[in-house]
Amino acid sequence: MKSTILIVALATLCAHAGATPVTFSVDPAHSMPRFSYSHFGFSTQLGRFDKMSGTVTLDSDAKTGSMELQIDMDSLDGGMPILNKHLKSADLLDVAKYPTAVFKSTQIVFDGDRPSAINGNLTMHGVTLPVTFTVTSFKHGPHGFVQNREAVGGNAVATVSRSAFGVGRFAPNVSDEVTISIGLEAIRD
Repeated sequence: MKSTILIVALATLCAHAGATPVTFSVDPAHSMPRFSYSHFGFSTQLGRFDKMSGTVTLDSDAKTGSMELQIDMDSLDGGMPILNKHLKSADLLDVAKYPTAVFKSTQIVFDGDRPSAINGNLTMHGVTLPVTFTVTSFKHGPHGFVQNREAVGGNAVATVSRSAFGVGRFAPNVSDEVTISIGLEAIRD
């Protein structure tokens, strides 16, 4: 009986020891950070960034992982060329000086088998602050359109204070609070 328990324990230990983290590369065609903010309380304005790259690493057995995303700030699209120029100017995001925003996770929190939150640091406009993204949907499995390769994807949302990043001009008329939503798909390397 003792030898059976020992064999089962060793087999379980070996199975988990063999599990390794898997790295996925962000699919730029199907990954897009978006942002929204209140404009004088009259409406919620939306914008997006068209270029994002990065990696997601997951170890589903250990329920751990990491994420690093780079956002090309010059790919900002607020819906109108004149608004894009204003948002990218030194008055606000100063894209010429700060061309990239980076999010690096410090922890992926799991609820059962699914990530529920991603804690990390967001660097934007030369300032790095902690940010937590709440994961609102998640999928891990074969991707039907990419030669059935393994993929992960989902949606996450966070709210940040733009003035904390040194981009607070026109607050409070243009809300200081900005909601960042990320729709992401990543394919196994």
